[in-house]
This record gives sequence, structure tokens and C-alpha cells, in this order.
Amino acid sequence: MATDIVVPTLGESVTEATVAQWFKAVGDQVDVDEPIVELETDKVTLEVNATVAGAISEILVDSGQEVEVGALLGRIEAGAAGAVAPKAEAKAEEPVAAVAEAPAQAAVAAAAPAAATAEVGHGPAVEKMLKEQGLQPAEIPASGKDGRLTKGDVVSFMEKRAEAPAPAPAPAAKAPAREPGAREERVRMTRLRKRVAERLKEAQNTAAMLTTFNEVDMSNILALRAQHKDAFEKKHGVRLGFMSFFAKACVVALKEFPAVNAEIDGDDIVYKNHYDIGVAVSTPQGLVVPVVRDIDTKGFAVIEQEIVDLATRGRDGKLSMEELTGGTFTITNGGVFGSLISTPILNPPQSGILGMHKTQKRPVAVGDAIELRPMMYLALSYDHRIIDGREAVSFLVRVKECIEDPQRILLDM
Repeated sequence: MATDIVVPTLGESVTEATVAQWFKAVGDQVDVDEPIVELETDKVTLEVNATVAGAISEILVDSGQEVEVGALLGRIEAGAAGAVAPKAEAKAEEPVAAVAEAPAQAAVAAAAPAAATAEVGHGPAVEKMLKEQGLQPAEIPASGKDGRLTKGDVVSFMEKRAEAPAPAPAPAAKAPAREPGAREERVRMTRLRKRVAERLKEAQNTAAMLTTFNEVDMSNILALRAQHKDAFEKKHGVRLGFMSFFAKACVVALKEFPAVNAEIDGDDIVYKNHYDIGVAVSTPQGLVVPVVRDIDTKGFAVIEQEIVDLATRGRDGKLSMEELTGGTFTITNGGVFGSLISTPILNPPQSGILGMHKTQKRPVAVGDAIELRPMMYLALSYDHRIIDGREAVSFLVRVKECIEDPQRILLDM
């Protein structure tokens, strides 16, 4: 009995997907709940598992094709044995007649084509000139009696050699020829990357986007982290990173400047009284922004654990639609790739996004002295339609103050 393989429900408002890859071929054996095909949607990738044990009898949709929810992908023949390629039978070796080979004993004589000529003498003056000039008698035409080489012959030969044009320089070595093959490659965009491109362009087209910058001294955060990171990791099983500090600092600032945590819905401004922070994660399929919910109610260890878990599953394409929607504010860290400064693009419908960057020592004025301090540039991109410049700059200053004086975070100041 054949069982259909169909596209499952993909999530709220998602009706289409692309067949990313088949894990099985026609004839392959499958077990119940074994992944057989991977689908890619606008936001996540998901696996379709076998509902019965048997063998793949049909594949109706090839990789790369688009399908809708409920579409028939293929069929499983329940209980059927998988196709097994027959083993090639070893052929009996045919006897090979022994052929007696006579040893080759023909001697090849290298015949000297040039006949030996009797050596012709020359005088002591000629001999001296030949030695001084490093010449060989055989290369100079002789005009003397009985083929003798004269002094005039040597002088004439040297004059002709001096007048001869210099040999042409050797041609320059040619660059090695390019190996045969295509000079370019065309690859279809994944649904995820295509959707990300659409959303980023939508943000530029609809929002009045502006970016303000500041810099933060990371000295105290680095000292605090160095002091407690080992004990923190031993107790909680996760490293103490910078993201939890910045997430907590943003919550302090968002509470003070609620417009940065708001969004536009038609003619209304929707102010959010919850703090769900999206954390941008780069994956092989494209950029995803999983959301850490209710940051204001969670401690540093829980935030770090959730960020690691979401980032890992994001790179593996295992995030659900619910984990990628509903954020109120986003943080992106280009510093992990070495970025010194950038202008992040809004994540619609959110109105603000914080860009972190590489920490780098720079000379800064501390009182009346110049010191080298570990500094980081911060960037806040915001929707100027609902966030005024004063609010944006003040928000970023508050984040800076919380990072430079971490006690503000603990005291919610």
C-alpha cells in the first residue's frame, strides 16, 4: 500500500516552500520518523519525515522546485524492501597463454657521422691568439697552405664576430594558460536569502531610516568578564559573552525611551511593554534573527544560554517560525567578523536596531591624560518617523553609560 509524502503546514501566513534536497532516492528503505526530504521556506528549513516504514516508490517533485502546503512530493510503499544493487559477480580469470619472449640482444651502435680528419697544425703566434681569445681552431675558416690556420684568419674571424648583431633577447615567459572551465557560475537564490533581500529593501523604501553613532569604553566590561568568566562558566555551563550585557543595557534604555521599542501600524504607533530582543545570526542560507523573549525578566546566564541555542539551531536551519517573529528590537554584532563601523538596516516592523562592532584599542582623553583604551563604536539605526533625533541619541548614550558602568544594569538605572 502506497503512502503519500505531502508538504506539511509551514506556519502562520507561510503557504509556499522550495524542495531543498531529498535525503532518499527511489528504492531506498526508510523507517518511521526518518527524514526523507528537506523544505526551505522564507524563514526556516524543515524536514519531512516518513510516516510509515517501507521503501520510496516515487519522487514527484525535484530539488529546487516550489510547492504549496498539501502538495504531493512522492510516495512510500509501506513494508517494501529497499532496492539493493546486485553485487557484481567476480569473473573467473581466463588463463593467459605464456608467450616466450626472446631476449632482445641487438646492439645499437652510435655511428659517428662525421669522419675524423687529420689534425692540421698552426704556428705558435696563432696558438697564443687562440688561447688569449678562448677560441677553438675548428670554428675558424683556414686559408693557409695545406689548410693551415693563419694569424689573419683569427683576426678576420674576431672582427666579423664583433660586427655581428647581438642575439635577440629570449621571449618573455608567457603567463600560464587559464585552466578550462566556466568563468562564472549562476546559482539560484534560496528562498530565505530572497526573503531577506525583500525585507531589507522594504525597510529602506518605507522607513525614514537614520543612523547615529557613539563609542563606548569596554574597559570595565572586559575587567568584569575576566574576573568572573571562569566561575560563571563552571556554574552555568555557558560562556559569559558581551551580548547579554548589551541586551540588558538596551532594556534599560528601551524603558526610558519607549518609542525605540515601538512600531508603526497604519496611522497608529504601537508601544510595546515587553522586551523581546532579536539577535542577528549569519547562516549558510542567509541572515536570520531569532528572538530572545522577555529579556527584562531573565538573568545573564539564561540569556547567554538562549542566544547560544538559537544561534546553533539557526545555523542548522532548525528554528521554528515562532522563534523568528515578534521581536521588538534587534542587536547585530558585526564585530565578530572584524567590522569597525557600519550602519545596520532596520528589521521591519521594528523601529530600532543596535550595531555592535570590533573592540580595538585607541588613544582617548582620560582627564588631562591620553590613554590607550579598548573602544567599540556603536551604531543605532532608527525610523525617524516615530523616533526623534533627541530620543535616538539619548538612547545610545544610555546604552553607553550602562556598558561603561555595569552597575547601572543591575540597579536598572
